[in-house]
Amino acid sequence: GKAKGGAKKVEKGKKKKKNKPKGKPKKDDDDDDDDEPGPEVINVEFTFCDMDEKYFHGIRTLLLTDPMTAPHASALADLMIENVSVGTVISTENVDEGDETVYGFASVLNVTTHGDRPCVKALRDACLERCPRDRREELDTVLSGRTKRPAGLYLHGRMINLPLEITETLHEQLVLDMDWAVKNAEGGKEERKSLDFGAFVRMAPCVAAASAVSAESRSSSPAVYKHFDDEVFAGRAEFVYEFDAPRRPGDEERKVCAVSVMTKTGHREGMKDLA
Repeated sequence: GKAKGGAKKVEKGKKKKKNKPKGKPKKDDDDDDDDEPGPEVINVEFTFCDMDEKYFHGIRTLLLTDPMTAPHASALADLMIENVSVGTVISTENVDEGDETVYGFASVLNVTTHGDRPCVKALRDACLERCPRDRREELDTVLSGRTKRPAGLYLHGRMINLPLEITETLHEQLVLDMDWAVKNAEGGKEERKSLDFGAFVRMAPCVAAASAVSAESRSSSPAVYKHFDDEVFAGRAEFVYEFDAPRRPGDEERKVCAVSVMTKTGHREGMKDLA
C-alpha cells in the first residue's frame, strides 16, 4: 500500500482520462525488417501510472542505456519512486499476468532538495564542470536553489519503437503531475513549493554525427539526439551545450550528452511544438 500515491491516484486518474490515448495499438514501425511474428506486441494497451516500487527494475533498465545516468541507475530509480508526486510510468494493463514492463518513464527531481544525494550531485556537477565559461555563472544560479522557483533535473527514457503519440502523452502526463503537485502535494506548503519548477535541466543522450571524424570537425558538427523530443525541447532552451559522455565497452559511436537549460515557459512552448 502506498499511502501517498493512494489519495492522489483518484484525482490524477480523472485528469489522465481527459487526454490519455489509452488502448492505442503499439506500432512496430522500427522493426519492418524483422520477419518474426510478434502477436503479443502488436496489441499492447498502454497505461500511464504513478511511480511505484514494482517498476524499479524497468526504470533502472532504461536508465542503464544512457551513459550519463547508467552509473547512478539504481539510486535514480529509487529517488524517482520516492518522488511520487511528480512522475509517470508507461506500462501495460496486463495486471493479471503481473506484467510490470516499463515502456517509458518521465520525472523531474528538484536539484536543491535532493542535492545531497550522490546521484543528483554527480549529474549536477557534470553539468557545471562541462558548461561553457560564458554560461557557467548563469547555470550556477539556476542550480543554486537561490532562485525564486527551483530547478528540476528532467529525466525521461523509453523503448525506442514507442509510438509517437504515446511519447507526447508521456510528457503531457508529467506536466499534469507538476500542475497537480503545486496545489495538492501531501507534504504541505514546503513540498508544493519545491515542485513549482521555474527551470529545467535536461541531459539528453546523443551520438556524435557520423561526419565528425577529426577533432576540428567535431566542434562544428552537431550531435544526433537519441530522442526526437529532446531536440524539440532544445529548440526552446535558453542555451544548449554538449560534451562527450563516458565511453563504454562495445560503444561503436562516440556518445555525447547535450544539456538543455529551459525556463518553465520554454518547456511549455516545447510541449506545444511536440503536439
